[in-house]
Amino acid sequence: MNRISLLINGEHTAARNGATFERRNPLDGSIATLAPAASVQDALAAVEAAAKAFPAWSATGPGERRALLTKAAQALEAKAPAFIKAMALETGASSQWAGFNVHLAAGTLLEAAALTTQISGEVIPSDVPGSLSMGLRQAAGVVLGMAPWNAPVILGVRAIAVPLACGNTVVLKGSELCPATHGLIIEALQEAGLPPGVVNFITNAPGDAAAVVEAMIAHPAVRRVNFTGSTAVGKIIAGHCANHLKPAVLELGGKAPLVVLDDADLNAAVNAAAFGAFANSGQICMSTERIIVDASIADEFVARLAAKAASLPLGDPREGPVVLGSVVDMNAVHRCNALVDDALAQGAKLLCGGKSGSTLMPATLIDHVTPAMKIYSEESFGPVKGIVRVNGVEEAIACANDNDYGLSSAVFGRDIARALQVAGRIQSGICHVNGPTVHDEPQMPFGGVKGSGIGSFGGQAGIAAFTDLRWVTVQTTPRHYPF
Repeated sequence: MNRISLLINGEHTAARNGATFERRNPLDGSIATLAPAASVQDALAAVEAAAKAFPAWSATGPGERRALLTKAAQALEAKAPAFIKAMALETGASSQWAGFNVHLAAGTLLEAAALTTQISGEVIPSDVPGSLSMGLRQAAGVVLGMAPWNAPVILGVRAIAVPLACGNTVVLKGSELCPATHGLIIEALQEAGLPPGVVNFITNAPGDAAAVVEAMIAHPAVRRVNFTGSTAVGKIIAGHCANHLKPAVLELGGKAPLVVLDDADLNAAVNAAAFGAFANSGQICMSTERIIVDASIADEFVARLAAKAASLPLGDPREGPVVLGSVVDMNAVHRCNALVDDALAQGAKLLCGGKSGSTLMPATLIDHVTPAMKIYSEESFGPVKGIVRVNGVEEAIACANDNDYGLSSAVFGRDIARALQVAGRIQSGICHVNGPTVHDEPQMPFGGVKGSGIGSFGGQAGIAAFTDLRWVTVQTTPRHYPF
């Protein structure tokens, strides 16, 4: 069992009232982590510590920030075995998924380190004689980052890396489902030598989340908020931010379509669909949720995909390498089972997998899905995926856009010009031609449209999100005034 602490102003501490909460392993119910149940007062103390550290950190040169973030990347990568163990215990994740999380998160820290010298601006021509007018980006203040459990290392690091590179100080609110995993990120940053208060860490009991988050957003020192999670919770956070006029980056739910056109390379499309649908048991915001295939090639594509899906290894990730480990809890099982029942009752065909009585859920494909079925529109966030057969490009585009979300998408076709035209008409923040819906690189703008959120993480988009753009002038010659 892991025992973790809060980090406030560089000091590891318990919650003020000594309260704790348990995170249990989804497979056997054993206690995975005992974590502090921070109160509102603890959370505000973390914000105050970040506010106190902000003036010095924001004045730190880019070279020093770059060196510290580079050290943090190295420290994080060195903790790969600990991350793999923690993720298996807390969320049932496979070692493959956990290792990928660590690798990409380390790359995110290195990319943030490189961005420290790219926080620049521009000289803007002025109509006033002798006026040197500049648009300058500067650190905003305290950034509150909230990361989920499903890709905990990637998304935990993403919540704080670019904000730190830009000169902000941060408070990371760890997920109630993986507090130890998120705590390891903070350990790596501390080992790198970040000054006290620059990074702070809060964990809270599930029942206290609403009060803790609302209090931190309301604090005057918090100048940016970022959240990755469900659309329902994202709307609540957006409301709090609107009440206090605070910018937010929100990356929310998804129903990523993968469109297989009639001229697609079927082997490439099958491999991408299997990866996108079943990596981390389908528990990724970018997971392929709706497979849209042209009817003229559907039989062959479906047969190949079903064979591949049925062969994917499933098992307890604590006992050896698997592709599909445990889903996060029995609620996920019940949700996915209900989607299967509903689809089959309305005439869909089960190709492989099926309902599960435990959190070890097999790769499940359901063919001949129609709009009347819940799996057509609802996010499964599990290893249960629907296939929709369409006639031609126009039906494929209409199906891809027929949902409330717009995060990731993919189009497969040998005619690249046509595939690009299709990609351009899909309503999503991300689209990959002849690539999987699950794809992330630290330097890329990552964000969605519609119910999938607002704003973008990554690269120059991240700099824009976590800095203030100021107009600054210097009058270099005497200025004429009308009176």
